[in-house]
Amino acid sequence: QVQLVESGGGLVQPGGSLRLSCVASGFTGFTLDYYAIAWFRQAPGREREGVLCESSGDDTIYYADSVEGRFTISRDNAKNTVYLQMNSLKPEDTAVYYCAAASMCLRSDHPESWYDYWGQGTQVTVSS
Repeated sequence: QVQLVESGGGLVQPGGSLRLSCVASGFTGFTLDYYAIAWFRQAPGREREGVLCESSGDDTIYYADSVEGRFTISRDNAKNTVYLQMNSLKPEDTAVYYCAAASMCLRSDHPESWYDYWGQGTQVTVSS
């Protein structure tokens, strides 16, 4: 079983930056190297939406139009940790952010059922 734990959420002013972390753990010898990692978000009253996904293997990143140029993903495989760097934040970025893992991804907006593992989420609020 793989567990994902997000952290780093909080309150930030519009135009500011925030970095979220997603730490993965699992069976002996587990490594994130072989997993595609996605970040999703869910705002109040809205469906969960895919923000971006980094595929396993070739490290291609697929972005939602709403975040391209502002958000990016990086990994520290030695720490089994994935980061979501969010810059130029807007009030409409306010949501609970989730990381998810799957064997692969081909776009940013796969349905939730595509992913095998999910974190519990971390709240991001963008407000002055």
